[in-house]
Amino acid sequence: MAGVGILMLVHTALGRAEQVARHWHAAGCPVVIHIDRKVPEATCAQFRQALADLPNLRFCTRHRCEWGTWGIVAASQSAAEVMLAQFPQVRHVYLASGSCLPLRPVQELIDYLAQRPRTDFIESATTADVPWTVGGLDHERFTLHFPFSWKKHRTLFDLYVGLQRRLGLRRRIPKGLVPHMGSQWWCLTRQTLSAILQDPDRRQYDAYFRKVWIPDESYFQTLARIYSTHIESRSLTLSKFDFQGKPHIFYDDHLQLLRRSDCFVARKIWPHASRLYEAFLSDNTSAMKHTEPNPGKIDRIFAKAVERRTRGRAGLYMQSRLPNSGWENGVTSGRYSVFSGFTELFEDFEDWIAKATGARVHGHLFAPDRAEFAQAQTIAPGAMPHSAAIRDYNPRAFLTNLIWNARGDRQCFQFGPADTQDITWFISSDPNAQISVISGAWAVPLFHSNRNFQEIRKEAALLQRIESQFLDVLRAPHCKARIRIWKMAEFIEAPMEPLQTIVDEIGIATPRHLTEAPKLRELAGFGQFLQNLKNQGMHPYLMGDFPIEQGTAQPHIPPRKPYLVRS
Repeated sequence: MAGVGILMLVHTALGRAEQVARHWHAAGCPVVIHIDRKVPEATCAQFRQALADLPNLRFCTRHRCEWGTWGIVAASQSAAEVMLAQFPQVRHVYLASGSCLPLRPVQELIDYLAQRPRTDFIESATTADVPWTVGGLDHERFTLHFPFSWKKHRTLFDLYVGLQRRLGLRRRIPKGLVPHMGSQWWCLTRQTLSAILQDPDRRQYDAYFRKVWIPDESYFQTLARIYSTHIESRSLTLSKFDFQGKPHIFYDDHLQLLRRSDCFVARKIWPHASRLYEAFLSDNTSAMKHTEPNPGKIDRIFAKAVERRTRGRAGLYMQSRLPNSGWENGVTSGRYSVFSGFTELFEDFEDWIAKATGARVHGHLFAPDRAEFAQAQTIAPGAMPHSAAIRDYNPRAFLTNLIWNARGDRQCFQFGPADTQDITWFISSDPNAQISVISGAWAVPLFHSNRNFQEIRKEAALLQRIESQFLDVLRAPHCKARIRIWKMAEFIEAPMEPLQTIVDEIGIATPRHLTEAPKLRELAGFGQFLQNLKNQGMHPYLMGDFPIEQGTAQPHIPPRKPYLVRS
């Protein structure tokens, strides 16, 4: 008879639980099963009848098991008492659930424990050393009262916890107890387990832990520290949890992953994972290597899965991220450039910057009437139409999708005060954005327009107010974009240096020194134009100081160096 007894806590998928119980029993392990009181009596009777042919299988007193409450501990106690009383040959008692699945031949587990007759395998760490608690309660779960179910009455639960914190209410921890926490799936020696169950102070300990939150993760973990002579603070059951504290469920496609873990038992197995049950309940001795259990071998895979679920791919919005603001792994998928005032100041600027950098250069993506895609396209990559209505429904999604769909190409677009401004806070807070602004350049198209001056003055006042607000956004503390702002007057005095900086930042494959600037629009008389605006009561200050007698000095362009052409 094997020296390992199995306790099974069953509440669902009883057909699979029957398979696993027979597997344990066939290897010579006595089995004691606890059936949740929430299982209908008729279903329970059928399950008992199905296992009636197994001589070393017992059932214990049933308790109602609800997550986070005392019932799970009571069920473990009842099953353990039956095991210790009816199977005196058992040396180790292994606690498992109905959704647990042995991954290695049971005989390997028996031999492994036989070589360690006085070792208790139970994850047990103080609250100060536990990094995995989820829900905001670590030491407080031992000092507060929890009369309300967290799952059924969450609002009352939270309100009562908050009330106790405000009033400073605290429970007294029994003398001699140092609260420990860990996985509820343990394997204890008969000596340690019997000492816990037969302790003269058990009534006091049970009364205390009945009001502890999630006591199945602390009751045996705490008391084992009192009685055990040798604890290995680890569980022999592979149990992984996600970032919300919910257990990972293993499916058929996790077969090779489970084999790589070298663990003896795994939970939580999907009841319909037929391939897993067939593979691991076959007693195939070649299925696993005879090595020390090492769940750390697959921790990297789980860590990557958690990161992918919580952070996703940069700039890609998905179900697990979109409802949660601030969960972004980069708000956009790649770097892009925003130019404000450049197309107004230079002729054919879009063609020039595209030639100089090789980037995909759009016009005003947020123009009022439509999105001006590069090369006058009406459909952008990803079947994105140039419709202003669709774009303005969610400007942020429009931009992130555009950059994602054309990832690999540097995206550039023009932006100005006449455009839809809903995107300004987004781009200013995006570390991938490179924003270059020539303030006041919006006045150049008005200067060249053939409109009544009264209309020009009104339009200039509106555009200046909008651009001023845009500049305030760019100067806000939250900004993470790379931002450069020039007043128009200072920019046109020496445009080559800022243009060279912009081209270098875009990061073309073969950087080169610029020898020519894009053609500057005619500005003769622009200073007088600005003075006329002032005379009409509108003060144009964003473009800097322009002398009245001349528009501007032409920018200095260094002469081209001579070069030879070999025939």
